Order: sequence, then structure tokens, then C-alpha cells
Amino acid sequence: MRGRKKRGFMLFVYLMMITGMSLAGFPLSRAWAEPADTAVVTPLSEHGALRVEQGALVDGKGEKFQLRGMSTHGLTWFPEYVCEETFRTLRDDWKTNCVRLAMYTEEYGGYCSGGNKDELKALVRKGVDTATELGMYVIIDWHILNDGDPNIHKTEAMEFFGEISALYKDQGNVIYEICNEPNGTADWECIKRYANEVIPVIRQNDSDAVIIVGTPTWSQEIDKAAEAPLEFDNVLYALHFYAATHTDWLRERLRGCAQKGLPVFVSEFGMCDANGNGNNDFVQAEQWLGLLDEYKIGYCCWNLANKAEASSVLQPSSQKLSGWTEEDLSESGKWISGYFRQRSLEENGV
Repeated sequence: MRGRKKRGFMLFVYLMMITGMSLAGFPLSRAWAEPADTAVVTPLSEHGALRVEQGALVDGKGEKFQLRGMSTHGLTWFPEYVCEETFRTLRDDWKTNCVRLAMYTEEYGGYCSGGNKDELKALVRKGVDTATELGMYVIIDWHILNDGDPNIHKTEAMEFFGEISALYKDQGNVIYEICNEPNGTADWECIKRYANEVIPVIRQNDSDAVIIVGTPTWSQEIDKAAEAPLEFDNVLYALHFYAATHTDWLRERLRGCAQKGLPVFVSEFGMCDANGNGNNDFVQAEQWLGLLDEYKIGYCCWNLANKAEASSVLQPSSQKLSGWTEEDLSESGKWISGYFRQRSLEENGV
């Protein structure tokens, strides 16, 4: 009897595999992006490929879905955290569902400023493949900062996103962030010109990918995007905040844009000052995340590293890549890991 049941179950699993369906009854991805880690229910196996619909990110069942995760620091400087044990700890212990791979373009060792392009692309591929194996969502971040105007390295961006989107065109867990923090002279018209050339490169390979577009003034002027949005589907507009610097005025801007139906994603935030250092303001941080949770807006915390600054979640003395204890975590790390866990408990009715 047990033998027949086992054979019947294996046939059921096989049929799901060849049809690309999950236990929930919707596609795991746009093709064969089933995670290798099938012993547990993963974010990807549970929610499938994402899309933007009526101003919100939704999952494969059409329900509003909130990405919550960590952003790496610059891949050039902290490559060691792009590994299976780190991502698994973020998924299983911290209860996050995504990771953001921050690849600087202009700074020392950046992709467009003397960095080893082959090594950086290999690191991005490692990050995407590792996240996929764990059934997590992953954001590939073209990390504009000192270059200000994304058009400065537009040609390199088009080549990069053309290559990387061709590689991952059939995976429903890959999200493309095409310009992290435009600033300086880069107004919304500059950013739109850039996006109108880069997005079609991705769309040639992947017509359904979710794409995040930065907004002016270090991704704070989402109101400019709300006034004149891009004419593409499946686009999210980036808002960045640092709780000790950005307070009620920026939250009100977010609330207004969300009420107008602008699809927003907070691809970077911190509990400290905008320079990534200084004192943490957890009161402001809790108000921020409460607002994001209210509107089901996703967010990634900056940053996954042991750099000696307030925004890093690990202590400089910690050399561990996983299984962090309280002694390994910075003040920021203790707070945000606790917040992630609490949100997971609340969602599961605990």
C-alpha cells in the first residue's frame, strides 16, 4: 500500500515539474526557474513570478506582495557575502525573501571605472544563481552614485543589461534596477531618456521582467515620476530614505504618490544618517516601515557588510558569513533582523 502511495505521489510531483506548476497552482516562473532547494517552501515556490498591476507589486496569484530583504554593499569591496550560507541565513533566520546585488558603476573598482568587468559579472551571476537555488528574489542593481546622471555610462548599461537579461530571461525571480540614485544635474527628463533606451534592451529578452527605475535627488523625487511616468508595464519607481535624515516630509511625499497609484519600491534604506553613518533613529525607522507595510511597498535595507559604519548590519570584528549571533550584529543589524522576524510572525498569525 505504501509503495503505491509513494509511486502516486512521485507521479504527481513529476506532473507538476513538467507543467511548471507549484503546489499553489500557479507558474513558478516564466519557464524553468524552479529552485533546487525543494525540501522547503520558498518565497519563489510560494509566490511565483511577480508583476506590477494597478500600482502595486503582485505575485503569481495576483495578490499584493511585499519584497523584504537586504542589499549587499558594493560587490567589489565585500564579495564574500555573495554566498549560499549568507543568503540561507537571510532567508531562514532573518525571514527575508530577496537580496539586492549592488554593483557600483563609478566608484573605485566600479564596473565603468577600472573594475574587472568579467569578475563583477561572474559575481552577479553567482548571486543570482545562489538566490535562485534558495528560491529567493534577486535585484540586479546598476549602482549609480558619483556619476550622478545615468546617461554618462548609458552605453555600458545597455551592454550589461542586454547580456544579463539574455541569461536570465526565463526566470521569474530576477528584477533589474537600472539606476540606483540619480543625482546632481540628473532631473526626471534625463532619467526618462536613459530609461527609454535601457528598458527596451531588457524587454527584447524578457518582456515581463520587473524593472526598478531610480528618481532624481538620490531617489527621493518620486513625485516627478508620478507627474510623468514611463510608458512601460512592470515598472517600479525607487524611493530611498535614511531614517535619521528623512522624516515626515518625505513620508508624506510617499503617501501622496501611493494614493495616486504610483508603484513604488524602496530599494535602499537605513536607520542612520543619509551618509550611511551617524546615530540610528529607530523611532523614525519604525514609522517608515509601518507606512511601507500599510501600502504593501517592498524594501531592502542597506547594507550587508562588516564595514565600520552605522548602516552595516555586522560588526567590523565579525568574520562570519552566516549564523550570526548578537555579538556579530551591529546596532542596525540587531534592529532590522528583529523587525524582519516580527513581520514574518505577524504574517503567519503568530
